[in-house]
Amino acid sequence: WWGRALLWCVLVAAWEAAWGQLRYSVPEEMPKGSFVGDVAKDLALELPALRAREARVFDTGRTQYFVFDLQNGHLSMKERVDREEICAAVVKCVLNFEILVKNPVNLYRGEVEILDINDNSPTFPERNSVLEISEYTAPDTRFPLEKAQDPDIGVNSLQNYECSESSYFTLDVKNGDDGMKYPELILVKSLDREQQAAHHLILTATDRGTPVKSGSTTIKIIVLDGNDNAPEFTQPVYKVTVREDVAVGSRLLQMSATDRDEGPNAEVKYSFFKIPEKFDKTFKLDPESGEIEITQKLNFEEQEFYELDVQARDTGGLSSHSKVLITVVDVNNHVPEIVIMSVLSPVPEDTQLGTVIAIFSVQDRDSGANGQVRCSIGERLPFRLEKTFEDYYRVVTAEVLDREEVSEYNVTVRASDGGSPSLWSSAVLSLRVLDVNDNAPVFAEARYSARVRLLENLPESSLAFQVKATDGDEGSNAEITYSFSDIAKSARHLFTLDSRTGDVKVAGPLDYEEGKYYEATVEGKDGGGLSAHAKVHIDILDVNDNAPAL
Repeated sequence: WWGRALLWCVLVAAWEAAWGQLRYSVPEEMPKGSFVGDVAKDLALELPALRAREARVFDTGRTQYFVFDLQNGHLSMKERVDREEICAAVVKCVLNFEILVKNPVNLYRGEVEILDINDNSPTFPERNSVLEISEYTAPDTRFPLEKAQDPDIGVNSLQNYECSESSYFTLDVKNGDDGMKYPELILVKSLDREQQAAHHLILTATDRGTPVKSGSTTIKIIVLDGNDNAPEFTQPVYKVTVREDVAVGSRLLQMSATDRDEGPNAEVKYSFFKIPEKFDKTFKLDPESGEIEITQKLNFEEQEFYELDVQARDTGGLSSHSKVLITVVDVNNHVPEIVIMSVLSPVPEDTQLGTVIAIFSVQDRDSGANGQVRCSIGERLPFRLEKTFEDYYRVVTAEVLDREEVSEYNVTVRASDGGSPSLWSSAVLSLRVLDVNDNAPVFAEARYSARVRLLENLPESSLAFQVKATDGDEGSNAEITYSFSDIAKSARHLFTLDSRTGDVKVAGPLDYEEGKYYEATVEGKDGGGLSAHAKVHIDILDVNDNAPAL
């Protein structure tokens, strides 16, 4: 079966390469490691080049469902997925993912639709239930029954109800405002407790999957003697709209039912009828007054519509039902969330314009204008913000960077929603500018002159003078090495130049009578190979070291 399902999955998988968008579909419950799609092929990425680049897959939810294999470029299931567990009653179950490829940075977005299979049978909350009906109940009276639950969707979900044959009852199936089917039992003819005190029916719920699955419950109907008027609600359906930020303890509405009987048979009690446990914790119904109160904070993002079945029952056992339809209105109560996915730091100062520096996403769990997010960064920055997908942005270089002017940037990203008042959040991208060797050394003087007095006892290695150059770069690009690039042959043995400090020292005896001055060219070269030059002129001063000769 799985082999056929996998082949079917491959045949129906669809992809779309525009803007890096991929689309695939797989049936639920596929084993771990099952093939989802050939991402490398669908994006026209060469496998050798892909392996050389760093790539990561991100699931937009909290659970990682997929893995991306760089060896073959395939997207596979990381674990078995139950569509009903992750999407519940959502018709189209889609899991989004992003694949971030570096060197250069690029982001591909995709989605995988999880297709439903008929792996759940309709089930009733109780296998056996009891329904009490007075023998005076008029024919055509309706009795809502427990509805079955089937977490599958489409034809695989609950499609119909059937009831065992009875001469007293027939089954009617109604479609609710929430799209669910609700079984109701209709009394066909009057009951007589003395003739038959109890009736037994089997209610069966079926889907239309392949194969068809079903579930059943047994209904015991007890015929009550006496009370012949059931309570009647003033409205068959109550509708109310409420903001999600309404205070806990607030009164939602008050229901009302009357009974034409007298005495104890006219005393009406209100109760919720077979509603989900979650709804029962959210609302409280006063059994005496019929007032419904909110007991738990509402959340539009979790539940935007409630349908409650309320029963009004008199002391004689007769009852009637009315529905309460509650619509929750969204309130701007969620701050936009910024998720930084990738940051390039440090940034070389010779980076080309338009280079991607950072990629981030934003999301707001509110709906409508409250969930529409606008992003911005500070002004007077050499960067600009570009929107890629619906909720994804990238920061790119907009001006030439110069480390010598600004060596670090703290770029504040601000995300604001469209609510009133607007909610916002921010994140800071710390970017360091990396130096490149774009500054040559600069000598303090273009020409150095020095006068050295010749003394008979002048020791060698005496400091004659010093040359000095500076470099605007940093690190090895600012480390300067000094050397003579041009010096007379006669002076080479008389002077030395310290390559690190720029000190020019006497290396041999100086004699004014042999040389009155010397000239040389000094070169300063930085670690990146850029250089500068300065002229050096050295005058030798005469001292009285020779006696007159006859």
